[in-house]
Amino acid sequence: MLTVAALLAAVAAAATFALTTGSPDIDFKDVGFSVGSADRASVDFEVTKDRSLSAQCAVQVLSENYAVVGWKVVTIGPAESADGVDDGRTTAHRTDLRIDSPAVSGGVNACWIVQD
Repeated sequence: MLTVAALLAAVAAAATFALTTGSPDIDFKDVGFSVGSADRASVDFEVTKDRSLSAQCAVQVLSENYAVVGWKVVTIGPAESADGVDDGRTTAHRTDLRIDSPAVSGGVNACWIVQD
């Protein structure tokens, strides 16, 4: 019984270490969405990351029944301290996407740090 408890404690410690020492922090926030024409849409969003790092964000546009009708991976490069806010950590972006069907919403699906 003591062995099982020790093993569970070791697994929990390893999981905590892995989650806290992983990749650098990145956050995103959807700001706006608009349909420009029957085959184009735009998504506005903000990305917060270490300004010296590059990131990629998967941006998607959805139909009324939540099907993906537009998809694009956008690269966000390093920023200067005068860019955006918070010393360049948070920057605003607009992405234009081609859509296959009528769209009703759009936003960022995920962002991650890329190695240069």
